[in-house]
Amino acid sequence: MAVYDLESVKLPRLAGRPLRAFAAALDNPATRTLLLGNLLESGGITRLRQFHLSELPLLYPLAAVAERGGALEKEAWAETAVPAPTNTPFATIGDYAQAYRNGRTTPLAVAEKLLEAIAASEQGDKPLRAFIAINRQDVLAQAQAASERIQNGQALSALDGVPVAVKDEVDMTPYPTTVGTKFLGKAPAEADATTVARLRAAGALLIGKANMHEIGINPTGHNVYHGHTRNPYHPDFDTGGSSSGPATAVAAGFCPVSLGADGGGSIRVPAALCGLVGLKATFGRISEFGAAPLTWSMGHLGPIGATVADVALAYAIMAGPDERDLNSQQQPAVTLADWDAPDLRGLTLGVYWPWFRHATPEIVAANEAMLNKLADAGAAIREITIPKLDAMRIAHAVTILAEMATNMAHYPQHQGDFAPATRVSLVLGRAFTSADYLRAQQVRRQAMAIFAEVYRQVDVVMTPATAVTAPPIPADGLPDGLSDLSTVTELMRYVIPGNLIGLPAISFPVGYGANGLPIAMQAMGRHWQENVLLRVAHVAEKLVERKRPQVFYQVLDK
Repeated sequence: MAVYDLESVKLPRLAGRPLRAFAAALDNPATRTLLLGNLLESGGITRLRQFHLSELPLLYPLAAVAERGGALEKEAWAETAVPAPTNTPFATIGDYAQAYRNGRTTPLAVAEKLLEAIAASEQGDKPLRAFIAINRQDVLAQAQAASERIQNGQALSALDGVPVAVKDEVDMTPYPTTVGTKFLGKAPAEADATTVARLRAAGALLIGKANMHEIGINPTGHNVYHGHTRNPYHPDFDTGGSSSGPATAVAAGFCPVSLGADGGGSIRVPAALCGLVGLKATFGRISEFGAAPLTWSMGHLGPIGATVADVALAYAIMAGPDERDLNSQQQPAVTLADWDAPDLRGLTLGVYWPWFRHATPEIVAANEAMLNKLADAGAAIREITIPKLDAMRIAHAVTILAEMATNMAHYPQHQGDFAPATRVSLVLGRAFTSADYLRAQQVRRQAMAIFAEVYRQVDVVMTPATAVTAPPIPADGLPDGLSDLSTVTELMRYVIPGNLIGLPAISFPVGYGANGLPIAMQAMGRHWQENVLLRVAHVAEKLVERKRPQVFYQVLDK
């Protein structure tokens, strides 16, 4: 039996003046060499260099496809727009669609109320900072057009007139794309990204560019230049990231769904910490065209939603081949088959117990309780083993940091414009050798084979979504940022295989901790089987009483 090899790490926590000094020392060639050795060793890179690997490198986690297909037919979209479950405080896409069609309100009335709510959320000493930019005139123009379509019986889809936030990593007219920096995005995007274009074609009310961690390099809500996003469940706590703004926007009630991006848990982690549903689809399932070039072999765009139905609808609209994204062109037909089945009969859920229980006691307890409920709903539970998880962790870190550092090298005159914590990560990414990168891709192919064997035994692998609940926003982390790699490791413990080998994965709420902060579970499935994950999350959703966040705006009266 394989030995569980992931460990909790204790690395120095830096903020304020010490963080700025450390970043400056790494920027200085005279002192960089003295510091890099310890960083590489603590990150496991020296172990990677000692691995004996015979596999060919796998540069993209593209899964085999038996038969190519296309996007879901438009007529199927409305099928997922169902009213909110009675056990949730959130208004769903279905609630908005129903309210518009029965004349109870209009997209224009919603837009006006929404803009007031967002403005109110920025007041006081704990602003939410959900958005980087909102164009009021554009939002009202979209809302007016949607109101007229619906009034004339010409709604484009169930999403017509429904508010949607878009992470500022993705191009959307008439906004610039800052990617959370202070120097990018000096001119508006020339065209919508494919995902945004598909949402717009469905009538989505695109309300603005949502905040994010700078260049998406960390799974927290820290942003030195655009403000720290706050968790609506408790504004003294973090949202998770890097899709921090999209998660905050949904949890605060501004919209039922948002568009996020996930290179290392950046959809699933903030969804988990903010009590929401987050889906990272199979690599290549949703087009990356129009997303900022950050990590070409790890990046995934996808939805964060209030409920599983919201995520299913947004996924169905965005997924499918795109001629402008080569990686999206080899995929089977998008399907939502049985996503809303009432039980889990016929499914086998796999659990690697040492991994599953490597979290705080309250997270383990809540996840084990949900696992028992899923068994009661008809699922078979099977114990599995997953070897070499630490090698996967190291390979993921090398790959994503090397790719980000390479992409950010296009801006040599702006290296000093990154926040201190971002500069530390980029220096590390630049320190990796070509041999390090290729070894990481050998580990990626090895991981593909390991999980292929796992999925011969089970249909879905179950874990907690994070090993800790939302961490507090430290006073010394403002305004300069924070480097706390020990906490980052706890947040990312379960997300790495999904990005490294492109597996679809979904995070969903299963309860709340003693302090009222959300606890979530993750389901990770076979390539292209997003519908199976939605089914697991849909059944779980009916078994959890969702709580209203402390900071919440009722944009649509239910």
